[in-house]
Amino acid sequence: MTKERIDVAGDVRDGEALDIDAVDAWLKPRIEGLDGRPDVTQYSGGASNWTYRLAYPSHDLILRRPPAGTKAASAHDMSREYRVQAGLHPVYPFVPEMMALCEDEGVIGCPFYVMRRIEGIIPRAGMPRGLPFSAEQARALCHSAIDKLIALHSVDVDQAGLRDLGKGAGYVQRQIEGWTERYARARTWNVPRFQYVSRWLAEHRPDDVATCVIHNDFRLDNCVLDAEDPTRVIGILDWEMATLGDPLMDLGNTLAYWIQADDDRIARATRRQPTHLPGMMTREEIVAYYCERTGWKPDNWPFYEVYGLFRLAVIGQQIYYRYHHRQTRNPAFRNIWILVHYLYWRCRGVIRRAG
Repeated sequence: MTKERIDVAGDVRDGEALDIDAVDAWLKPRIEGLDGRPDVTQYSGGASNWTYRLAYPSHDLILRRPPAGTKAASAHDMSREYRVQAGLHPVYPFVPEMMALCEDEGVIGCPFYVMRRIEGIIPRAGMPRGLPFSAEQARALCHSAIDKLIALHSVDVDQAGLRDLGKGAGYVQRQIEGWTERYARARTWNVPRFQYVSRWLAEHRPDDVATCVIHNDFRLDNCVLDAEDPTRVIGILDWEMATLGDPLMDLGNTLAYWIQADDDRIARATRRQPTHLPGMMTREEIVAYYCERTGWKPDNWPFYEVYGLFRLAVIGQQIYYRYHHRQTRNPAFRNIWILVHYLYWRCRGVIRRAG
C-alpha cells in the first residue's frame, strides 16, 4: 500500500517527447556510475517547465527543461533554477540534490538540468485514496510544512552563496509596483481595473521586515511527504520563482492558495491542496504560528493578505490574457476572468475589515 501512495509520473505527452539518446549520451560522462537505459515518464502537474522522470537501473533522476518555444533567459531560466537549488541543498536539505546542468542548446534544443528524485507523497487536491489521515495528522503536517518555510527564511544567504540572487532592500515596494504594472498590461475589458486595491497597497506599504531566501510558490502541493509518515515533509519542489525578498510577502503568497473548509463555494472550487481536511490549520492560525516562531509580528497583516490575493489575480489574468487573445485554446482558461473578479472582491473585503 505504501508504494501505491508515492507520486509517480505518467506517459509523455504528445509533442513533448524527450530525445533520450542525446540526454543519455550527455549524462553518462557527468554522473558517476550511471548505467543502462532509463524508463522515461513525464509529470503532468504544473503549467510551466516540463518535468520528466529518468528511471535508470542505478539512479532515479528528474529532468527539467523549459517548454518548447520559450527562452531560458526569461521566466524559464534553467541555469538560475539549478544554481539556487545547488546553493541551498548543503544548508537546506529539503531541496533536491542537483546532478548536472546542460547549457548547450545543441544537445536537445534547450538548456536543461537533472536532479535526484525525492520519492514520496505529493499532496494534491486530496491525500492519496485509502490513506488513513486523522485530524491530528493534518495538524502535524501543517506544522511540518510551516516549519520548513521558517527554516528557509532562516538560511544564511552567504553560506548558500546566493547573495546576488535578488536586489536586496526595497523588495516590498518593487513587488507592488511590478505586479500593478503587470496587471495593467494583461487587463482585458471584462475584468476590474484593480486601481482601488493597488492604490491601497501602495498607500499602506510597510518597510521590508528582512531580506532572506524566499520560495515564492510555497504550497503543500510543492511538498514531498514521507510515504511512511505523511505528516513529515521531506522535500520542497519548484524553485523557479525563488529569490531574495521579504519573508512576510512569501507567507502572504502561500496563504493566498490556502483554502479552508469554511471558505465560500468559489474558493473551494479553486482548491489544489488538501487544506480543507479536518485538523488543517486556518490562515489565521498559520500567521500566529509563524509569527510566534520568527518574532516578526506585523501590525498590518491585512497588507500581506491583500498582496497575496492581488498577486494571484495578476497571475490568473496573465493566463486569461493569453486565452482571450487566442494565444492558447486551453478550455481550462476560459473562465479565469471570473476568478479575477472574485479575487478583487476578496481584496476589497479584507481592506474593508482592516478599516
